[in-house]
This record gives sequence, C-alpha cells and structure tokens, in this order.
Amino acid sequence: MESRNWIGGEWQDPSGDEMVVCNPSALQEEVGVVRFSTKDDIAQAGEAARRAQAGWGALTPAARGAYLFRAAGLLEASLAEVAELASREMGKPITEMRGEVMRGVHLLRYYAAEGVRSIGTVIPSNESGVLQYTKRVPLGVTAVITPWNFPVAIPLWKIAPALLCGNTVIWKPAEYASLTAVRIAELFEAAQLPAGVLNLVIGQGHAIGDVLLAHKELDAVSFTGSTATGLGIAEQCARRNLKYQTEMGGKNAAIVLKDADVAQAVAAIISGAFRSAGQKCTATSRVIVERPVYETFTEALRQAVNSIQVAPALDPGAYLGPVASAGQYEKVMSYVEMARREADILAEGGAAAGTEHGYYVRPLVAAGLDSSHSLIREEIFGPVISVLPADDFEDAIRLCNETVYGLSASLFTRDLRLAHRFLDEAEAGMVRVNQETAGVEYQAPFGGLKQSSSHTREQGQAALDFYSALKTCAINFG
Repeated sequence: MESRNWIGGEWQDPSGDEMVVCNPSALQEEVGVVRFSTKDDIAQAGEAARRAQAGWGALTPAARGAYLFRAAGLLEASLAEVAELASREMGKPITEMRGEVMRGVHLLRYYAAEGVRSIGTVIPSNESGVLQYTKRVPLGVTAVITPWNFPVAIPLWKIAPALLCGNTVIWKPAEYASLTAVRIAELFEAAQLPAGVLNLVIGQGHAIGDVLLAHKELDAVSFTGSTATGLGIAEQCARRNLKYQTEMGGKNAAIVLKDADVAQAVAAIISGAFRSAGQKCTATSRVIVERPVYETFTEALRQAVNSIQVAPALDPGAYLGPVASAGQYEKVMSYVEMARREADILAEGGAAAGTEHGYYVRPLVAAGLDSSHSLIREEIFGPVISVLPADDFEDAIRLCNETVYGLSASLFTRDLRLAHRFLDEAEAGMVRVNQETAGVEYQAPFGGLKQSSSHTREQGQAALDFYSALKTCAINFG
C-alpha cells in the first residue's frame, strides 16, 4: 500500500520524501510506503477546503449527518480490514484495534444523529415584539492534527463533529498512522462526501506543521499529541486569533485505599497501564497505595504482570503488543534502563515466542522512588508504571495532584465518602472510582486540566461547542 493525499475530491501523490513502514511486530514485513507532502500540497488543501465550505455549511445539519451515517456503515462493513491494517501499521493488538474501529462507527453514528438536535435557545427580550435567540454557526476551515496511538478513533472524534457543524477539514495524521488514514479517507469518498469537504494531507509534523498553521485559509485547529508540540501550536494560534484545542500529555494516577477490592483494583490497573503497550495519554502511570494494603496489593500486581501475554499484534491472544516505532522504542527503553539502575523492580513480564524481531517492551513495575524522580514525574508513554506508598487518603491525594498534568485519575475504595472527596479533590479532568484511568465513553466529554489540555473538551456535546461559533440573533417584529 502507498499513501496518497486526498485534496478537493482528487487523489494525488505527494511530491516530498518517502518512508517505508515496517510492521512493529515483525520488522521484516513491509506494510507500505508513506510519501510526504510539501507546502504546495498544504496550499492546495487550504484552497479546496475554503472553496467547499460555503456549500457544505449551507446544508442542513441533518443533511450533513446523513453523510456521516453512510460513512459509519461503510466503516463497519470494513471493520476487519481496517483493524488489521492499523495493527500492522502501528502495533496495537488486533482485539483492541477491532474495538477502536467499532468505536469509530459509534462516533460517526452519534454525531450523525446530532444533526436533528437543537442548535440554539430562545432568550427572553426586555422589549416587546422582539424575538431573541442563539444558534450555532460553522467556524470555517478546521485543521485536524492527529496522533498514531488511536489511528481511527481520535481522527473520527474530531472530524465527525467538525463536519456536522458545517466546517471543512484539513486532516494531517501522524506519520505512523498515515496508511490507515488513507483507508479512512477512501471510506468517506465512498460515502460520496462532497469534494473539498475533507482533505487528507500526509506529512511530517516538523516539515509541514508550521506551514499548515500559518495558512491564511485556516479558522480553527484541533490537535492531539505531545505537550511540547501542543504548547507551540497554542502559541501560534493565539498569535493569529485562531480557535484552538490541544489535548496533550498525562501522568495519570490510580489510588488504592486500604479497603479496596484488591483483585478489582489489580485487574483495572493492569488494563489501564499495559493495554496498547501503555501508549495512551490516559494510561495509568503512577499507582499510589495506602500502606496497610501495600504488600498485599504489590504481590497481587506482581503475579498479574507475570501472566501478561506479550505477543505480535495480530495474535488474538496478545494482551500487550509492540510499541509503535523505533523512536518510541528507544524512548521507552531509556526509562526501562533508568528503572533498572535506580529503582526496585517489583515485576517485569516476559516476552513470548515470535517477539524477537519487533519493538517489544516487557511490562515493568518499579518502586522505591521519591515522588520527585523522573520516572514519577515524566510521561513515559510505554508499559512502565511506578508504585508509591501513601500514609492515608490525604497523603494519596497529595501525591496524585503532585504533577503538572491533570488528564485522568482513579480511586479504588468501598468508602462512598472518600469516593466523593476524591471526585472533588483530584486535579484531573476525568476522575473515576473503581475503574481504570484509561478510556472514556464516546458520548462523554474528554479532556484534562493543567498542562494536559487547553481546557476545551472533545467528544459528546462538548465537541459541538468547540467546532461552532455561537451567534446571538434578534428581530423586532412589533
């Protein structure tokens, strides 16, 4: 497979450099070739999106939703094919990837249905004979910049509400999700989306990112990725007065209190920490355990880690597959080596047969670290977690909040009073009790506090607020 741009309803071969994509589960297998765009490709995409916007925005929301509904049916029919391609491209285990593709189907149908929901409110006027009301209107041309760790779900939870609200889109996916992006664009083409409404531009972020953000046709930007890149995007958008949202990093904590159901906590923490090889911004990275249950919990955690199945992504039994790329492998392994040098290793899972020629990182649990240590403070984005003891609930909350990030956090307890205190006191945008830190249902708002987010929200009704402007209207009919 070879990547292509989809601009103005036409498929084009980018004119920049190219990269061979190898399966991170088996590096000897070539998945395809990704060809990168130049600034001229960005210019074409911007012009196509601007030309298409007026016509697209003039459609009723219900008419726009009908295109999303058709795309959902096509994606569901292609579920197995899209999931396999994505697993081969970026290494997520196939069972997880199938679930992600199905989430994409649900997202498309959810936003398709939003096309018949109210888009404003009537506001009483102080004057008689005056009708005053609000309505949502499109922003215009929106840039959607997406990561590789959720190659289907994250693009769709941005693209679907953006299109429903009447915007046209320029989509730049991550390099290691570009082949999957082409397949998704093909499905939108098959849904007969009008030319120029969605424009796919394949490229390297450092080469075309600034060009995209500086493009004169742009009205808004939605970005998911690293904190450093997100802060840079926010600065550029603020300078141009563009509407923007940035979803960035996390260093998410799970607190286990002395009255917790240990088996439930261990199962949820293992899933939150090690599914997708820990490559989720909501992944559990710190585990804070009240001292009376510390030994019992860590022993149960050690046994669970030892039983984790590490296997190639297309193995249906794989619980943990490879990380996505050579760069990701080098980064995560630098933290693994740091843990082996400077921490107590509570558990380190083994590797299964068939994992000799891929980017596999064994799940690792570290302990014996101060809360100021790099393993506790920095986002690793891999299957590495650290365990910290806490004296009591107050100490656990203090440790939970001792981070520049604030994406997600969870608490395990049977005490309803402490559960509600946690929901109030944890400094995170998504807080959960007796559930893992990772994952939020598609109809619920997604986003963080502090350095994790620009303080807008994705998914659910909140996405419609971002992708539209509110217009206040009044007419004197007296």
